[in-house]
Amino acid sequence: MSVIEIPGHPHPKPGEVPLEAVRACLGDCHRCPLGGTRTNLVFGVGDPHARVMFVGEAPGRNEDLQGEPFVGAAGKNLDALLAFAGLGREEIYIANVLKCRPPGNRDPQPGEICACSPFLREQIRSVWPDVLVCLGNFAMRFVLHTDRGITSMRGRFYQTGHFAVLPVFHPAAALYSRDKQGDLEADFRLLGSWLAEHPAGEGA
Repeated sequence: MSVIEIPGHPHPKPGEVPLEAVRACLGDCHRCPLGGTRTNLVFGVGDPHARVMFVGEAPGRNEDLQGEPFVGAAGKNLDALLAFAGLGREEIYIANVLKCRPPGNRDPQPGEICACSPFLREQIRSVWPDVLVCLGNFAMRFVLHTDRGITSMRGRFYQTGHFAVLPVFHPAAALYSRDKQGDLEADFRLLGSWLAEHPAGEGA
């Protein structure tokens, strides 16, 4: 059942509500104070029927200016990492837990996550991917309902309902740590192996 009211879809099934309807329901969102400080709302981008959906934390400065997720330095790193999984940007969908940039790129606050996360849930239900890749702690804790840190969770898949979930370091963190970059490359290779072992149509 939908966690937000989407006109025309009172009891949607997974994959039934198009992303455009979720975006329309979000509107010019001011459900939390971030609506008053953002430049652009950053909804998400990519293949609406992707097998792999990436979930990040929140928009940064470049994302806020351009209205698209992962367009700065972290986005360039993500593009490079996708090659280790045999993927291109056109094959994936990317969204964040928050749709607006927190001032100064601070951590998301609980009230902001509470106000915004229903739209991420609807995006996930709309795309209905086989794999959710969680980029960093906030995304992982939201998807897997855990308080553990990403360092102890990365490097393996978890199953939650329909989805195979792969927690990985945020690409931005790896820009300053060669060790994290190596771990990311290994995890994206793991993603590529999973996709090869689970062809489309077989389910997660």
